Amino acid sequence: MHDWITTPVTADLLRGALDVERTEHGVLPHRLPARARAQNTDEQLAMAESQPAGVRLVFRTRATALELDALPTKRTYVGAPPRPDGVYDLVVDGRPAGQGSVLGGNVITVDMAEGTSEVRPGPHGTVRFDGLSGEVKDVEIWLPHNETTELIALRTDAPVETAPPAGRRVWLHHGSSISHGSDAASPRNTWPAVAATLGGVELINLGLAGSALLDPFTARAVRDTPADLISIKIGINIVNHDVMRLRAFGPAVHGFLDTIREGHPDTPLLVVSPILCPIHEDTPGPSFPDVGELGEGRLRFRTLGDPAERASGKLTLQVIREELARIVKQRTPEDPNLHYLDGRELYGESDSAELPLPDDLHPDAATHRLMGERFAGVAFGADGVFGSD
Repeated sequence: MHDWITTPVTADLLRGALDVERTEHGVLPHRLPARARAQNTDEQLAMAESQPAGVRLVFRTRATALELDALPTKRTYVGAPPRPDGVYDLVVDGRPAGQGSVLGGNVITVDMAEGTSEVRPGPHGTVRFDGLSGEVKDVEIWLPHNETTELIALRTDAPVETAPPAGRRVWLHHGSSISHGSDAASPRNTWPAVAATLGGVELINLGLAGSALLDPFTARAVRDTPADLISIKIGINIVNHDVMRLRAFGPAVHGFLDTIREGHPDTPLLVVSPILCPIHEDTPGPSFPDVGELGEGRLRFRTLGDPAERASGKLTLQVIREELARIVKQRTPEDPNLHYLDGRELYGESDSAELPLPDDLHPDAATHRLMGERFAGVAFGADGVFGSD
């Protein structure tokens, strides 16, 4: 038996969140601030920003056991196999120390064929870790990157105190579902988390599944968030949502960068173009999930675009890479801390042959690790654009 001590979950115990909302159950970490959320009308983005990719509880304690009560919101898809429960990664003094999941919770059932969804409320659950040493230690609990997670109570068998600042540089990264962590094995195994660990930096992950559409409210969120290093990965969802043409894309990128520079005039800023995605290299969007394959237990994406539409300004990944490289080259004489990285350096032709994208759009768990290792070398290595600490 343990003599449990309950510690309220407060903002000072959380890292990687830009806002913390108090709910009827506890607290809900957000990755976009309230002002940005108020300007958003997209349900997909609202769900994505409430999924705590890169968000972790951080504290110092002698506890040998701990429990975290949480209310997850999970997703299922009609006709598809059940998705696995979200994973909580435990880290003690910088080293992996365990994993767990919270069962139960709310369930959103999505019918992609009908374009509808239904919410079924469910009970909260508990993830427990024990067998820890009784020494003073710094503990991190990385929250599931793919489940909205309301935190209800933290219990330990020894007092908890706020961990001191890590003293590491803060890296803020913005991107799409690939950066969010789609199909990664666990929250510390998304490619940004892998890169941050190898680079010895504190991560703020603004990867937003289904988004990264150059929304001005996201640019303002980046502008207003303290960070030592910033990267933005642009392109895949602009193509597969077919949201704009070349005429609008260039000015939108300039505006996004201008807004960031209002708050971070000299911060190293890396623009990353899309990784290889064969279905959209030379073919515009939109893309859509193949409902027929979903009925057979597989998720694959198909494109409705026609390569001939490039002549009318429709965007492909090749076009976006060329435009991003041009924009960065144009701006660097006045902005020497702006850099460009071709996303195919993280995942390219040879990788596609060896580790194909399982659904033709998102990398698998092994590819997340590969991308994180490569980004760490390119960005955080001694000769990298972010240098070494």
